[in-house]
Amino acid sequence: AVKMEVVGKSFVEIIKIFIAPIIFLTIVLGIAGMGDIKKVGRIGLKSLIYFEIVTTFALAIGVTVAYFIEPGKIDKAGLNMQDASKYTKGPEDFSWLQFFLDNITLQVLVIAIVAGIALNYYRKREQAISILYTCSKYVFMALKWVMYLAPVGAFGGMAFTVGKFGLHTLIPLGKLMLTVYITMGLFIFVILGGIMRYYKQSILEFIKYIKAELLIVLGTSSSESALPNLMEKLEKMGCSKPVVGLVVPTGYSFNLDGTSIYLSMAVIFLAQLYDVHLTLGEIATIIGLLMITSKGAAGVTGSGFIVLASTLTAINKIPVEGLAFLLGVDKFMSEARAITNFIGNGVATIVISRSEGEFVDVDNPRTE
Repeated sequence: AVKMEVVGKSFVEIIKIFIAPIIFLTIVLGIAGMGDIKKVGRIGLKSLIYFEIVTTFALAIGVTVAYFIEPGKIDKAGLNMQDASKYTKGPEDFSWLQFFLDNITLQVLVIAIVAGIALNYYRKREQAISILYTCSKYVFMALKWVMYLAPVGAFGGMAFTVGKFGLHTLIPLGKLMLTVYITMGLFIFVILGGIMRYYKQSILEFIKYIKAELLIVLGTSSSESALPNLMEKLEKMGCSKPVVGLVVPTGYSFNLDGTSIYLSMAVIFLAQLYDVHLTLGEIATIIGLLMITSKGAAGVTGSGFIVLASTLTAINKIPVEGLAFLLGVDKFMSEARAITNFIGNGVATIVISRSEGEFVDVDNPRTE
């Protein structure tokens, strides 16, 4: 079992190859696509502000819950699976300039943001976007094929960890799963439920209304599988067609509540697993990075691990190898992420419709 370490590490190394191209393509295309959103004026701007506020709140909730519940620890101690000191620099050695120069992820992020903004003013913008979309298609296709090796990578990571450190290493993974499900449940019924209540809607009634679509999402572990059905149901519920046509597709890239909660909790979990202490500044950096890197790769198999790998690489304090261990339970949490994302996008559409006065027959939704 211990000899299987190379299998898990090799899979993570392959995943790391995709970090730069995927971060660049998703950020550039996301920003360039905002040129279309501007055409619809106030609704587009309001949608983006809502998405950013809610997803940032989701990230903060994930970090806070993981920080206090400590799923990555047993008896208030990490597993000490690996010496993380090589990832850590003392404050006297730290330099923001050097941090940026040594960090390929941050460099790609800055270049992508600048390129995305510049592309909005480029004369042949549509042609350039088309080329980038084609590149993105092939990169994500390659990632999809690589992710078929995920069970092998999970086998290597889990076999090494359990073989070397014992069965008790499975306890943190169980705690993480339980914590993620509870946190997402609270987010849906308390946070999203509170938003719905403010707009005189019931989250329970809405969930009941889209139960067929939720079953599709549950079965496929992808919120995109039921996107057309969701749009149709929201229109029948009373949301105007233009608002639904704008908010739902845009939300699939910018409004990922479930993914935000999971990613933030996963980073804190891995820090606890390796007994790495994160300062408040580093936690704020993690939230800031995830605010950017988590956008644009929704619904693509393996995209969550690219975001995690890029975040860990950027902060350079938590061993990236921990991803192989996390692979063992990722599939069991993908359903929770997809369902939370799906409900979150439905709620966002209702909120924007209500705030714009584009919602009809509020108290008696037209069902099939």
